[in-house]
Amino acid sequence: MHTVVVGTSGVTASDVLAVARGGARVELSAEAVAALAAAREIVDALAAKPDPVYGVSTGFGALATRHISQELRAQLQRNIVRSHAAGMGPRVEREVVRALMFLRLKTVCSGHTGVRPEVAQTMADVLNARITPVVHEYGSLGCSGDLAPLSHCALTLMGEGDAEGPDGVVRPAGELLAEHGIQPVELREKEGLALLNGTDGMLGMLIMALADLDTLYKSADVTAALSLEALLGTDRVLAPELHAIRPHPGQGASAANMLAVLKGSALTGHHQDDAPRVQDAYSVRCAPQVAGAGRDTMAHARLVAERELASAVDNPVVLPDGRVESNGNFHGAPVAYVLDFLAVAAADLGSIAERRTDRLLDKNRSHGLPPFLADDAGVDSGLMIAQYTQAALVSEMKRLAVPASADSIPSSAMQEDHVSMGWSAARKLRTAVDNLTRIIAIELYAATRAIELREGLTPAPASRAVIEAVRAAGVQGPGPDRFLAPDLAAADAFVRGGHLVAAVEAVTGPLQ
Repeated sequence: MHTVVVGTSGVTASDVLAVARGGARVELSAEAVAALAAAREIVDALAAKPDPVYGVSTGFGALATRHISQELRAQLQRNIVRSHAAGMGPRVEREVVRALMFLRLKTVCSGHTGVRPEVAQTMADVLNARITPVVHEYGSLGCSGDLAPLSHCALTLMGEGDAEGPDGVVRPAGELLAEHGIQPVELREKEGLALLNGTDGMLGMLIMALADLDTLYKSADVTAALSLEALLGTDRVLAPELHAIRPHPGQGASAANMLAVLKGSALTGHHQDDAPRVQDAYSVRCAPQVAGAGRDTMAHARLVAERELASAVDNPVVLPDGRVESNGNFHGAPVAYVLDFLAVAAADLGSIAERRTDRLLDKNRSHGLPPFLADDAGVDSGLMIAQYTQAALVSEMKRLAVPASADSIPSSAMQEDHVSMGWSAARKLRTAVDNLTRIIAIELYAATRAIELREGLTPAPASRAVIEAVRAAGVQGPGPDRFLAPDLAAADAFVRGGHLVAAVEAVTGPLQ
């Protein structure tokens, strides 16, 4: 099994995906253990002094003015975890929780948090045992860390609360730890706070969304090309020299992908036949511009994610010169913004895909295709309601595009009076990515059927490969009306699993 070694820095997005989705094991490097021990010595020295230090010998948030005596500090750390584990609502997905735990471990190992090596090792042990704390949907404002989600994870380290075992059954965390020979941790000064203060949940969801969107943007380029082909459009608008004079990188990449899919097609270029068109509709002609803008938004989001991966997010932090300083680095604004940006881009990509689907189904705009791509229009409804489903998904995408980060709601007796709502931005982006997959799948379903209805015209080799692969995957072709939901589900699985991109790349080589 793949193993990810955590040092004081250098964790990558691929590492996060390997642990969150691939179940990779985690090991601490000798460098990380040494950094953990060195930082802990600083915290222990400060804890022995009479002067109050935030997070070490004081309360938290609005209660930071109270100095806590030494005999109450272990209780203080336990209490912050228990009281902050206040999430409600549905359980968060396993992959999100594993990303959350791994990213918190990444920051702990930076040597800036003051956590003991044995606590970090217990975090790794829980991940390696495939024990997944029960984390709930609601509880994070995305400011002073993803507090409630991280607290539920810390609660498991203490042997309290509930967690899911490797068999998928939820049981008391203490039982699961005992079965795997893991000793619950007894938290000391600062450790409870250090386990809760981070943007780990929103960052983990950003990294996974970027991985999913990378496949979906390639998929959208393919379905846009298939729709152009089915509508007998022109591929001249995809010429590299046209995109070179507006040099947005994403636009050029999307146009190149579409051109690669359409190479060798006998369906393109018929826009001057029986019903001449000077140019195709925007949803066809401007596909590279819309998808390209989304790709460039992803590039910015990826840069933010890389910077956040290189960060040690905690409050207070242990600095190399021995100071322990309060700061505001836990604020989620940088991550929250790009999560919202991606939701906007995804909504627009879904919207333009739906417009192409609608055009394929409208006999007045489809240039010779039957109404709703039906076998016997009137007796058959064809794909009429598949487009309704797609439209409902697009409408939901537009609501999900409303930015969470534009909101703020004060907390902690106005001490935390401006919050990022980054966790909420991440949660709605996950739904948006899920819906976008379905939208692209419906365009794929319509476009492949439409191409097959163009009798006497030969599609591009890449298009033929897609049609063969999607039919082999259980998505049926043209014919009388039938129960559509299984076909749409199969198309969704085909896109979601990356099979659409794989079918094309087998002919064209790697897409951009």
